[in-house]
Amino acid sequence: MPGCRLAGVPDDDVEDTAEVIGMTEVLLAVGTRKGLFIGRRRGGVWEFDETPYFNAQAIYSIAVDTRGERPRLLAGGDSAHWGPSVFHSDDLGRTWTEPASPAVRFPQDTGASLERVWQLHPAAAEPDVVYAGTEPAALYRSEDRGESFELVRPLWEHPTRSRWVPGGGGEGLHTILTDRRDPRAVTVAVSTAGVFRTTDGGASWAPSNSGVSAVFLPDPDPEFGQCVHKVARDAANPDRLYLQNHWGVYRSDDAGAQWTDIGEGLPSTFGFAVAAHPSRGDTAYVFPINADADRVPAGRRCRVFRTADAGKSWEPLASGLPQEDHYGTVLRDAMCTDDADPAGVYFGNRNGEVFASADDGDSWRQLASHLPDVLCVRAAVVG
Repeated sequence: MPGCRLAGVPDDDVEDTAEVIGMTEVLLAVGTRKGLFIGRRRGGVWEFDETPYFNAQAIYSIAVDTRGERPRLLAGGDSAHWGPSVFHSDDLGRTWTEPASPAVRFPQDTGASLERVWQLHPAAAEPDVVYAGTEPAALYRSEDRGESFELVRPLWEHPTRSRWVPGGGGEGLHTILTDRRDPRAVTVAVSTAGVFRTTDGGASWAPSNSGVSAVFLPDPDPEFGQCVHKVARDAANPDRLYLQNHWGVYRSDDAGAQWTDIGEGLPSTFGFAVAAHPSRGDTAYVFPINADADRVPAGRRCRVFRTADAGKSWEPLASGLPQEDHYGTVLRDAMCTDDADPAGVYFGNRNGEVFASADDGDSWRQLASHLPDVLCVRAAVVG
């Protein structure tokens, strides 16, 4: 996986670019079907480690926790031989530690066993708290930065659980959002149970899907049962959320109590990924897919779509992306933003390609090709 220069900058301009953006270090972690690839950008140059970590393991979840004095990386690996586990690194991925006892496991009385860890999320308002989302769909909480987790039982024992139906990829809790204003407020999304919220620290949970359609059900407007693919929080307004559904792109302005369709202007409202700009309000990104029965980029064109007005309008972003027919599907956690200024935007696809923008999505550069299926990407400023 060769090193690549910053998107949109000619090779002979790297020194000038470094003067502009400083020597900020950005870490990019790419989880694939067969291992974890890590790249670092200092100045205008990308360099990737020569070999992947967790060879032959599927990496479904990654977190870059920058809340402490030293960044911690967390990875949810899935070995075909040893099963799923959560690993952590305190040296930016150069070495990894696996706890002596499984970090995430179902209590014996649940009768369930862990299939994989779909999500790892450092809490916004609690320095040592990390949440994990799993398959079967469950929420776990850690108070030691991800070294051990406990099941959040009220959600596991929710009275609607017996009527949750697995999605095509399994019954996974794939989205966790915490609120920097209130540690008791947590929003999760489950395939295919929809969005659930707690405002009392997890003691009780309520479905939060009003306005989100379930076109595949006899009743298209149920209380729960929507196939929500991903949810992201607006940078400026914490009550504003963006949701990519199994058909439909939505926005909520009241923390998920009510959702409004904002899909007009997109070539397709089917897709998996949605990401919010890290510092600019009203700005979010999606990657439209043709259809649930034709899971390739909309119109077979590799394009990210950005809204800068909270979904009132959308613009295609394709400068530097492939212009020929393209078939690389972007999965729900395979698009992200970093916290740089200007923001970096990243996505990987099932073709094993990784693309990056260093200017809020205006222009793109390919960083990698011929990787295994890209399952998730995470990026952050780490130095």
